Amino acid sequence: MSKLDDIKLLRINYLRGPNIWTYRSVLEVWLDLGALEDFPSNRLPGFNDRLLALLPALLEHHCGVGERGGFLQRLNEGTWTGHVLEHVVIELLNLADMPTGFGQTRSTSRHGVYRMVFRARDEQVARTALAEGHRLLMAAINDAAYGVADVQAAVQAIRTRIDDCYLGPSTAAIVAAATDRGIPHIRLNDGNLVQLGYGASQRRIWTAETDLTSAIGESIAHDKDLTKSLLSSCGVPVPEGEIVNSAEEAWEAAQDIGLPVVVKPTDANHGRGVSLDLNTREEVLAAFALAEPEGSEVMVERHVRGHEHRLLVVGGHVVAAARGEVALITGDGQLTVRQLIDEQLNTDPRRGPGEDFPLSRIDAATDGAILLDLQRQGLSPDAVPAAGREVLIQRNGNVAIDCTDEVHPEVDYIVSLAARVVGLDIAGVDVVAQDISRPLHEQGGAIVEVNAGPGLLMHLKPAQGAPRPVGRAICDHLFARNTETPDHRSQGSDGRIPIIGIAGSGGTQHIARLVAWLLHLSGRHTGLACQDGLFLDQRRVESADSTHWEAGQRLLINRAVQAAVFENGADTILRTGLAYDRCQVGVVTDLDGASALAEFDITDDAQMFKVIRSQVDVVLPGGAAVLNAFHAGVADMKPLCDGEVIFYSTDPGAAAIAAHRSENGRALYVRQNQVVLATGTIETFLPGLGKLPAWCKRHARSGISESSLLAAIGTAWALDIPLNLIGAGIEAFESSPQPAGRAA
Repeated sequence: MSKLDDIKLLRINYLRGPNIWTYRSVLEVWLDLGALEDFPSNRLPGFNDRLLALLPALLEHHCGVGERGGFLQRLNEGTWTGHVLEHVVIELLNLADMPTGFGQTRSTSRHGVYRMVFRARDEQVARTALAEGHRLLMAAINDAAYGVADVQAAVQAIRTRIDDCYLGPSTAAIVAAATDRGIPHIRLNDGNLVQLGYGASQRRIWTAETDLTSAIGESIAHDKDLTKSLLSSCGVPVPEGEIVNSAEEAWEAAQDIGLPVVVKPTDANHGRGVSLDLNTREEVLAAFALAEPEGSEVMVERHVRGHEHRLLVVGGHVVAAARGEVALITGDGQLTVRQLIDEQLNTDPRRGPGEDFPLSRIDAATDGAILLDLQRQGLSPDAVPAAGREVLIQRNGNVAIDCTDEVHPEVDYIVSLAARVVGLDIAGVDVVAQDISRPLHEQGGAIVEVNAGPGLLMHLKPAQGAPRPVGRAICDHLFARNTETPDHRSQGSDGRIPIIGIAGSGGTQHIARLVAWLLHLSGRHTGLACQDGLFLDQRRVESADSTHWEAGQRLLINRAVQAAVFENGADTILRTGLAYDRCQVGVVTDLDGASALAEFDITDDAQMFKVIRSQVDVVLPGGAAVLNAFHAGVADMKPLCDGEVIFYSTDPGAAAIAAHRSENGRALYVRQNQVVLATGTIETFLPGLGKLPAWCKRHARSGISESSLLAAIGTAWALDIPLNLIGAGIEAFESSPQPAGRAA
């Protein structure tokens, strides 16, 4: 069989928010199969076997069959290569430790052209996986040279991109815990600065630092001498010590304190420049030379005997603890120290070069503390220890054995006190003790450091013991779980503000502006993104069309915004996805506008239904969808809503409204030129608003229809804005926006 041309990637589109495919971000790829349209998988000789030889775990993919081996069944029956590419990319992501379970491939109206999507937590990672998957697939199709080593190289390329682009493990753990609680997040930079929640309800994290972390507390923790002084004044056990300016001063201080001692920088971290258990003048002088380049000052302090421990304090309580162990090698009379380290220590699968490994690789040639300890034992990296001789390689830096359940309550108290004294809401407290299950004063234990922004990996992936849910602890610290209010109702914080999304093509900007106005009158600092521009608390700050993802993000990251209103056209949903993950109220006006969406292969109302339903899909269980009952297709979205449904129509006799009211549902309509609010059989006129013809006449130039007015009133009703305020607010509404200017 002759070589087949590559599948063409016509267009790649990153959908950041909820979209027609799923609630989460995806990479959407438009594929042109070319000649491969005539060659499903069962017509490509040897293809299935070659593919499975490269990616044997494809056997685990369920596909649409819904069981193990489902995708293999589809391969044998014959499936198109666009669908195969979807599974190849997903499997490469799985192998790169970014599990991905979602993907779909659908044909378009053009012959041989498909839309393929897959879950994409990060755009650049997804693009790399797509490129590697495309290369692998074409090699398997054309029986080109491509083996297991090439698969490993592809997976490594994706892993490298993950390391470069994705969140670090500590930040990812906190974000995952927030997601489990339904708290939304926004990544604010290419690193680990993440916003949890929206608008005025947000919190921000940067790895294990939060916006509640005191800058003064961080500065204190950075100064080890000041930290010790404050802790000592509060009765916290710390080793006595002093700052020295020269090697000779270090030796004098060591003699005054009493040997053995520790020499370390006052403001370094990760154990850099720290030398322990020093007993001679030569050792102290060498340790000073090691510590001096690592910090602004050098400290000599009493050596506390015992095991090194790291206790994580979150919100005033110890939530995890890990114990360290010394790293030793045993000589065989043949290999050098360097070789023994590589053979006996660095082969440990728990050790690695990145943040994903609980233990670091050891390099004796570059680690000054290791070199010093070797010298104290009469060795060097190239020395050959005698057979059976144990050689100490590392005294600290191997804290990865979970001991959370062993921590004595008094140790918990004293460590939590240390974090409060320094002023840190999250702290990694280093404790030296023989036995962490006993009080420190009984064994001469002490707190040797309090660290801001502690790493979480040792608790998430301990070398021994159970992982601890430290991400959840930090999330619960930032967002209190359910508590009982004075009226005995359960109340919790999910970081959300009222978000209102309005989808359709008829009068949606008018609905958005009316709703934003009513929210403003209810006392909320309200953001608005619509065709008329970007508004903050009724002041237009940008006059350009703001019905896009970027404008929406500007509102959601603004700490002043207490409620936000978004106008969403079908093209917004198709091009970028919605700017928010869920909303309090979702409004749908109509299913018109397919004629303008040819570039997305949208041509009829049935396809528009799938697009616009995205707005209803994201309504929160405690929220509401406000639907136009006049349009049968819109009314049919009722079962899709997780929350309540409120129908509106200028026609009080609309069939959907009658059926909804028979189920005690809420609806609003026009009767006697007034707005009627109905709940089941109970009706009431909206107070404070005059006759509709007079109101519409006053706003004739803006083109606000009665239907748009009803949608806005229904939305305010769903938001529990008082009816008197709704009526008076509509009556007082001015349809001309303020000129663009600087927000207050």
